[in-house]
Amino acid sequence: MIAVLMLAAALTAYLIGSIPFGVIIGRRFAQTDIRQVGSGKTGTTNVLRTAGKKAAALALILDIAKGAAAVTVAWAIFGGSYSASIGGVVWRETAQAVAALFAIVGHNWSVFLKFKGGRGVATFVGTLLALYWPAGVLGGALMVGIGFRTKYMSLGSIIGAVTAFIMLMSFSVLRIDFLRPHPPFEYVVFAMIGAIFIYVMHRDNIFRLFNGTERKIGEKVNIETSAPSHNPK
Repeated sequence: MIAVLMLAAALTAYLIGSIPFGVIIGRRFAQTDIRQVGSGKTGTTNVLRTAGKKAAALALILDIAKGAAAVTVAWAIFGGSYSASIGGVVWRETAQAVAALFAIVGHNWSVFLKFKGGRGVATFVGTLLALYWPAGVLGGALMVGIGFRTKYMSLGSIIGAVTAFIMLMSFSVLRIDFLRPHPPFEYVVFAMIGAIFIYVMHRDNIFRLFNGTERKIGEKVNIETSAPSHNPK
């Protein structure tokens, strides 16, 4: 029974994460498929470059929301008797961590986009907000703050994700109760995997950061002439 519920939580989270809000918003605001311009990714940064600030803000909110929704659904599925510890495992918390991971997988490799998508940053923040909101707030604030301060959103994304993981790990190991009970180990494992995912998805950006060729926030793309590239999100 637990395996069936876990599978249901994972599959539901994947489908929620797969909803291509960036593509939908790009078509609505710019009458274009953002996968065909800029970086070819479906995340907020490429929406900003192709459709403007309002469209990017909406894409950001919705991508965060779907991450939080995936975790919330897993919590609902594993409510009741399965929220208790069984065999030494708190299945509800495990299911939430699994759902959080599959939401990111869905965003990055969407079944609705032939298994392509974005880099999972906003969805990662959304899952953290639902799992342990202080880490989500810290990670999200660093992502946006460093991104706009340096003009490199890829740099902010990596630093924010790693910092959120470090916070969760520290609070869990030291059993620090900050604004809410300390996070369980399952959340720490998810945050570690999520941070690794984000790092790997930005490996081309990292190469360009070191070479000084990374595209900055605010650089517009010409929708009529631009083709997908391997530029940042």
